[in-house]
Amino acid sequence: MKLLFLNSLYAPDIGGGAEIILQRTVEGLQARGHQVVVLATGAKAGLHQDSVNQVRVYRAGLRNFYWHFTPQRPGRLKRLGWHLRDRYNRSMRRYLSQVIALEQPDLVVCHNLTGWSVSAWDEIRQHERPIVQVLHDLYLLCPGSTMFRKGHDCQRQCGLCVQLRKGHAERSAQVDSVVGVSRFMLERLQGRGYFQHAHSHVVYNASPFAPPPTTSQAPRVADAPLRFGYMGTLSEPKGVGWLIEQFLRLPFKATLDIAGRGQLADEQRFKAMAVSERIRFVGYQKPEQFYAGIDVAVVPSMWSEPFGMVAVEACAHAKPVIASRMGGLVEIIQDPFNGLLCNPDDPESLGLAMLRLHQDPALLARLGAQARSSVAALLDLDLMLDSYERIFAQALRERRLIPVNPSL
Repeated sequence: MKLLFLNSLYAPDIGGGAEIILQRTVEGLQARGHQVVVLATGAKAGLHQDSVNQVRVYRAGLRNFYWHFTPQRPGRLKRLGWHLRDRYNRSMRRYLSQVIALEQPDLVVCHNLTGWSVSAWDEIRQHERPIVQVLHDLYLLCPGSTMFRKGHDCQRQCGLCVQLRKGHAERSAQVDSVVGVSRFMLERLQGRGYFQHAHSHVVYNASPFAPPPTTSQAPRVADAPLRFGYMGTLSEPKGVGWLIEQFLRLPFKATLDIAGRGQLADEQRFKAMAVSERIRFVGYQKPEQFYAGIDVAVVPSMWSEPFGMVAVEACAHAKPVIASRMGGLVEIIQDPFNGLLCNPDDPESLGLAMLRLHQDPALLARLGAQARSSVAALLDLDLMLDSYERIFAQALRERRLIPVNPSL
């Protein structure tokens, strides 16, 4: 098959887990003999071509008020204007049309549409190509892609989200197959009227981490501090502030390592909260080094995580996980098999889970021993690639030509 992958960003521009998974998918399918091409947005005006690990990549200068992958956060009015244009960015269709004409793909696989907008579906259908849409976040319901506001997970769309996503569900009827990276993601979008006629699938993201060293770790000394660790973006939706608050209230000896980066203002705020020498901000860390230095991984997300690759990664390194009962995390962490679950609506539940592992060393050891086997299927890249190959083949066999409704 000749496949065109459309995404907001592509390596070396990495905005999050979606770009990591996309690169693994693209390079894996190319290694299997498929012809693959990627189209992403970029900061430089016009359409430019380069190569990443022998994969042909086109980058289209984003035709909006600014390129969204920038370290500086624009002002509120400028962001609003950006989202208004991104509701249906007709000017981005020209780039997509050019690449389809140049490459003549058999089908187009859409990932995150931020910057492209749902106008991409109309352009692909105009070229009579099947569409496979992979859902990594809640962009189709919320311009911010998170449905998280004022410290809380949104249970429904606000008025602004409704207006900025008007007509999108109807346009999604053009999609032949839809893939959720978790069952939560698929059901959340379908529950809002999206993809009612598409073949639907769940394909979990594969995280092919190397197994931990075969040499057994030295047993923990009874009086040694319990070592907790967080790895990820330093932001409010990720629950970093909640974790710090609960950690500071623990009635036993413990340490907390926080790995990752965030907006400068967020980093400064969290560091100001961490009034203890037992909390360390360690910046970027390689997973194998980070997990070797902790006993328990914490994934305290306050928003509905689409999947939760970091939870899989921690389990792959044989670490028990304390995770929020949010989004796709509950499809990874099984309480009490490979970790414990807590709830942002009950802030004390996080501290109680940490206390439980301190008080029950046997439980701590059992959860760690079972962690890697619990995610074995999620560590197999070939299983994920097999699933996508079947979905793409089905879309080609059953390609449907659905006219675009000009009134939308």
